[in-house]
Amino acid sequence: MKLKGSQILLKMLELEKVDIIFGYPGGTVLDIYDQLYKSKLKHILVRHEQGAVHAADGYARATGKVGVCLVTSGPGATNTVTGIATANMDSIPLVVFTGQVPTTLIGNDAFQECDITGITRPCTKHNFLVRNIEELAATIKEAFHIARTGRPGPVLVDLPKNVMAAEIDFDPATIQIRNHETIHKPAPKKMAQVYEMLSHAKRPLIMTGGGVILGKASSELTELSRKYQIPVTGTLMGIGSFPGTDPLWLGMLGMHGTYYANMAVSHCDLLIAVGVRFDDRVTGTIETFAANAQIVQIDIDPSSINKNVVVDLPIIGATKTTLQDMLKFLAEHNYMQQAAERKEWLEQIAGWKEQVPLTYCQNGKVIKPQQVIETLHKVTKGDVIITTEVGQNQMWTAQFFPFDLPNTFITSGGLGTMGYGLPAAIGVKCAFPDKQVVDIAGDGSIQMNIQELATAAQYNINVKIVLLNNGYLGMVRQWQELFYEKRYSHTDMTYAPDFVKLAEAFGIVGLRATKPEEIEPTLIKGLALNKPVLMDFRVSRDECVYPMVGPGSSISEMKLGTREMIN
Repeated sequence: MKLKGSQILLKMLELEKVDIIFGYPGGTVLDIYDQLYKSKLKHILVRHEQGAVHAADGYARATGKVGVCLVTSGPGATNTVTGIATANMDSIPLVVFTGQVPTTLIGNDAFQECDITGITRPCTKHNFLVRNIEELAATIKEAFHIARTGRPGPVLVDLPKNVMAAEIDFDPATIQIRNHETIHKPAPKKMAQVYEMLSHAKRPLIMTGGGVILGKASSELTELSRKYQIPVTGTLMGIGSFPGTDPLWLGMLGMHGTYYANMAVSHCDLLIAVGVRFDDRVTGTIETFAANAQIVQIDIDPSSINKNVVVDLPIIGATKTTLQDMLKFLAEHNYMQQAAERKEWLEQIAGWKEQVPLTYCQNGKVIKPQQVIETLHKVTKGDVIITTEVGQNQMWTAQFFPFDLPNTFITSGGLGTMGYGLPAAIGVKCAFPDKQVVDIAGDGSIQMNIQELATAAQYNINVKIVLLNNGYLGMVRQWQELFYEKRYSHTDMTYAPDFVKLAEAFGIVGLRATKPEEIEPTLIKGLALNKPVLMDFRVSRDECVYPMVGPGSSISEMKLGTREMIN
């Protein structure tokens, strides 16, 4: 059966069980869009190509599937770079299809030509330029295989216009690809070493990261912690991998981690790090990070082992199967924690919690952002998928919303991409139309991709935006307050749109709360409406995120707001 390249593309997407594409048309992809016109494949027209990648990214994080987007050549392709880099930093499986000028014009500075494979080589897991139709089907299949296997990541496929218009006999049964997957099976002696380390540890601690969620290992990690009463702390990307309401959960560690999580890391004698890369925001000064502990690092990516922190026991393997092997070995060898020692360790942690709880100063006259987040949890009973923008709104969400399930906290971690939350929420809601999906946003970050309100309105994608509006680039202002002697250089955002009127102009509902007593009624009303809603909460302008570890400091040295620093 002879098919055009554009038809083969859609056939391959069907074979990969793709159900939705986020995209924006243009000249070099007109043949593809002409076929989409006849296709049953769902397409969401975004308002900016960056929004397409973030939406596909949100879809992928929430479902665990590969997200897909389609854009044109030149500026359409370059507009995807921030979204691709965002996904790459957080190991999110995407396939990004970009249009390209005909192969005969490549290198001639043709209209809307750019070397997008060269541009994105540093921020993709892999990328392809399809030079002839004979390699098209296999390239697409290989792209999905690479994106989802091993350590996941984004793959770009560049599609020249003449390849999409060409014809060839298509038989899916003849497609063959290279196997890029490497299976790492930890040797039994590694499990024996873990057994020995745990047997001698008096103050063990588990550190969970994004690799637990990506590896679908949350149930195994939870079993390990609960069975052997080992407390758990997490990176930003690890939030949701262990139930946030469990007493063994210490919250996030690092720059804006809880006091008791940072103190536990600093005093533990064994740290089992699962699916983490030891980011600088987590470790603080490397020399003082977990200085009293032996460290076990479990990761599927060999390049992450010993990259930032030198560990005592590296284990290369998938988080799920490795933890299964660990649980099996410990059970078979009758590992039992010393009850008295574990009780003493948990009591010490409880003392840190009592000494410096995660809290804030409430004020009956002004809305505190933390109160909005706590009230959102109360109103939804935690049954919600939350995306965030980047900045203070992101950190307050990580601190004050207890996430009990994986894939329910969707945020840009490694790259810290402002403008991520709204299009990501659209992608999540497309994946789960029956779930409540909320983007917790800041007034600075939301304006980066606010045009995607039109996308939500056009398709009635029922996302909710909880806008923590303080009239500042809040996190940058906080750094200026603490480390630049309050020189607030270009962080004042009081000249801003009326967000309620702007929401209405886009065709969605706008609500506003200016007093603490208006928080709950506004949330109840906004969440109940069967349409997109932006809720503008006018919060305290000078509120800071605490605790905070300053630059060049150990994570045990925290600024605690009105309190003195405690070591």
